[in-house]
Amino acid sequence: MTKSAEVEKLKEKQSLKEEFIEFINRGSMIDLAVGVAVGGAFTAIVNSLVNDIVMPIVGLLLGGVDFTHLAIRVPNFFGSGDEAVIAYGNFIQNVVQFFVIACVIFAVIKAMNRLNRRRDAKKAAKEASEKKA
Repeated sequence: MTKSAEVEKLKEKQSLKEEFIEFINRGSMIDLAVGVAVGGAFTAIVNSLVNDIVMPIVGLLLGGVDFTHLAIRVPNFFGSGDEAVIAYGNFIQNVVQFFVIACVIFAVIKAMNRLNRRRDAKKAAKEASEKKA
């Protein structure tokens, strides 16, 4: 490899490093990191809401059913003592959890949209009053 080819390769590596640093320092990347962290915390809250509040109430309304223990045991027909467990209660719990998350996200987005419409209306009214003056 010639000296000029080595210099070009070194410049390419440096520009790749600089490009990566620029990418990391973008605001959108930081927003994404914050979103992931908040999403993780939000998941824990929703899990607790579903597991500790919603599902016990639903279980009581359905006659004291505890969904986490609902399962079908399928014996192994090939001679081994193992069996398969189809935990459909966990599936029901996860479906309810999905709907709770969807409702909460819908409510938050709806509130944000309402606030944005109010802000835009105030801004438009202010601009209209400034044009008249």
